[in-house]
Amino acid sequence: MHTNRRQFLKDASLGVASLGLASAALGAAEPKQAKQKQAPAPAVSFAKKSKMKLGTVTYNLAMDWDIATIIKHCTAAKFEGVELRTTHKHGVEVTLTKDQRTEVKKRFADSPVALVSLGSAFDYHTPDAAKLKKDIAATKEYLVLAHDVGAAGIKVRPNGLPKEVPVEKTLEQIGRSLRELGEFAAGHGQKLFLEVHGSGTSLLPHVKKIMDVADHPNAGVCWNSNATDLAGDGFDHNFNLVKKKIFTVHMRDLYLEDYPFRKLLTALNDSGYTGFCFAEIPSSPDPVRVMHYYRSLWLAYQGLL
Repeated sequence: MHTNRRQFLKDASLGVASLGLASAALGAAEPKQAKQKQAPAPAVSFAKKSKMKLGTVTYNLAMDWDIATIIKHCTAAKFEGVELRTTHKHGVEVTLTKDQRTEVKKRFADSPVALVSLGSAFDYHTPDAAKLKKDIAATKEYLVLAHDVGAAGIKVRPNGLPKEVPVEKTLEQIGRSLRELGEFAAGHGQKLFLEVHGSGTSLLPHVKKIMDVADHPNAGVCWNSNATDLAGDGFDHNFNLVKKKIFTVHMRDLYLEDYPFRKLLTALNDSGYTGFCFAEIPSSPDPVRVMHYYRSLWLAYQGLL
């Protein structure tokens, strides 16, 4: 009994030692394979690389900034472009002389900030034929200004549906006006950005009707991030009505929970949109800091941070 037990323990010890030696030998024989298994996995991209660009409208964040301040703050916050709303401190208006227009163009061209568009308040829904004619003529002046200062186009808008006029007639009138202006814009290398704006006229089916009547490659839509984008058959349906005609985008504060901004940015990227998204947000005593936060959230919503 004692002999057999001692022999058993001796044999077991030898077996364990042999296993240890075998394991060590295997480890020594396969160093490359072990190293490969321990290598970190490559980084995974969770979003298709966005080709959109971020900018700001001077309404209202930059309404009191001159051109030098606009360029300085946008550069610091990595905002790539701007839409200059009429009447603001930048002073880019039709009253500028030829030399002044050339100077504005040069200042933006020499900076990392693009002058993308001029933001007008012209609209074409009025039933007054004389006023409509005057507004169209004034819009043409503004298009010439945009050309002279190096912008890509101008923002225009409808601003409502006159109660005394059938809705279809007003929509057709706006569309015909845009067609005339689209032809003029094309002759000056410019585009028209019809803001989704106004009581009744901000409904996307109405905007679609206007664009169908306009039927011009230089006339497109400025998506405006309104509550009416969710009306009727919902966001997806309304976005799809005009997605091929979206030239620019206005966005409010991205933290607002009453609007699907993440969904909007996904839809824009999926549609192949490569234009500007403009922050249209309130003024701030610490604007560059706010712009940094805005850009971070804009990137995060696209899965880029």
